[in-house]
Amino acid sequence: MKQPTVITGTLGMDAHVIGTKVLSRTLKDAGFNVVELGIQVSAEEFIKVAQETNADAILMSSLYGMAELDLQGFKEKYMEAGLEDVVFYIGGALKVGRHDFKEDEEKFKKLGFDRVYPPEVDLQSAIKDLWEDLKAKGRI
Repeated sequence: MKQPTVITGTLGMDAHVIGTKVLSRTLKDAGFNVVELGIQVSAEEFIKVAQETNADAILMSSLYGMAELDLQGFKEKYMEAGLEDVVFYIGGALKVGRHDFKEDEEKFKKLGFDRVYPPEVDLQSAIKDLWEDLKAKGRI
């Protein structure tokens, strides 16, 4: 089985680096080839690097609450780039203030994400989901 390539990074102007570092290390330990983009990555940069690396998945994090704004037009852009078979995940504090996570999940799935995770996600569970989704999309 090929080693899947996964892109990680923090979306938009978010400078919260610890979560993406922990995620990247956990993915590497689980056998993934990880391309770490770091912090303050635009949606367009995720798409560009996915094309350049033939990535199998993009895992974005955002803790500063502005993810929806940062993702304006994202679905159209990745479809236009031919990335519809790439697995897309997003996790973190995606909106400011108190809100219903189920509403966030629905909203971000409409933006094209396969899975949406809260800040306190169990990484082993997310990695299990990732393997399943990669198989379902024929990436492995």
